[in-house]
Amino acid sequence: MKILVIGSGGREHAICYVFQRSPRVEKVYCANGNAGIASIAELVDIKPDEIDRLAEYAEHEGIDLTFVGGETALALGIVDVFESRGLRIIGASNAAARLEASKSVAKDFMQRHGVPTANYAVAASPAEAIEILESGRFGDASTPVVVKADGLAAGKGVVVARDRSEAIEAINELESLVGAEAASTIVLEECLFGREVSLILFADGESFSLMPPTRDHKRIGEGDTGPNTGGMGTFTDDALLTAVQTEEIVEKIVRPTLKGCVNDGFPFRGILFLGLMMTDAGPKTLEYNVRFGDPETQAILVRLETDLVDICEAMLEGRLAETEIKWRAGSSACVILAAENYPAKPRSGDAINGLAAAEAREDVVVFHSGTKLNEGKEFLTAGGRVLGVTAVGDDLAAALEIAYAAAAEISWPGMQFRRDIGK
Repeated sequence: MKILVIGSGGREHAICYVFQRSPRVEKVYCANGNAGIASIAELVDIKPDEIDRLAEYAEHEGIDLTFVGGETALALGIVDVFESRGLRIIGASNAAARLEASKSVAKDFMQRHGVPTANYAVAASPAEAIEILESGRFGDASTPVVVKADGLAAGKGVVVARDRSEAIEAINELESLVGAEAASTIVLEECLFGREVSLILFADGESFSLMPPTRDHKRIGEGDTGPNTGGMGTFTDDALLTAVQTEEIVEKIVRPTLKGCVNDGFPFRGILFLGLMMTDAGPKTLEYNVRFGDPETQAILVRLETDLVDICEAMLEGRLAETEIKWRAGSSACVILAAENYPAKPRSGDAINGLAAAEAREDVVVFHSGTKLNEGKEFLTAGGRVLGVTAVGDDLAAALEIAYAAAAEISWPGMQFRRDIGK
């Protein structure tokens, strides 16, 4: 079987990694990939947003299954285009992708289908957003409020403001932070308090299968300080949710969401990511993503024991309910090693030392997010988030110890990472 993975980051490296381990897979291709992915897959020089070229390539090469990593191609309708040509592909349809591509669409969907979430308001301009704040709808001037860019913003379009003045500052800076298109509409939300957790699931339109619960660390600095990033590290641990909490999430959020998709005319098939806040009043939905997260994927897929090809076929054929998906017991952790000055204007082109030593450690996989090779075949930094050092262990403490020991083997000038992942 020939597999095509769409994307170029650490998430896609992890997806390629599990596909190439399958005895059913003849060859893995990745469009457009990175230097690390090139060691396990053939790179295809087509960008993820070049939908028609990707479809033509899949037809020409006889690709048996395509797996979409990131949100951009999904929002552009890659699944609809591939399916119209009779090509098998895993990912959300264009209509379903709106749940991530527009936060206002997602919030309206949650409200319409009774999915618990924060109170919210939608503004068509910064002036309107400020007017809503000053009306007192979200409390007085000292009340925290969440400011979100409506469109896709690579995980950087959310600001949790401590008070009204900070929220107004965020509103005024949103366009420069994420671009005019993403910030053309602004969503304001009540600030929820509790424990944040992510729950990702496979879905075939009606049935679903949960993955291990995860928690991401978004901010650049330890103690959750500094600006948001695409994610500085994540871990999976079954203790993140009790059996009772998981069942409550399933009944109040998962089932109503999937039923709502059916009722709205776009049965959800693919990967559904639920960003949740476990509040005193129960679980509430912060956001939907319609694909694997990054770096959640790295920590999740190193624990997957069932062949991903079998899971994909079950999703395509509506057989998830009868498919047993097995996970390695224990926990996992992914520590992101980032370039100097990330997330602003990261420095690039530095030689990466110690990769072989890190990868030689037992229960460690190093996924590449932003790397390239020089003429001497040395790996160089080529992005903000450079590597995801990922480990599995019998429990969370063991996984973290293994991951940090491997990270200590790696260095380049200005390398930065958080030392409090999982704490």
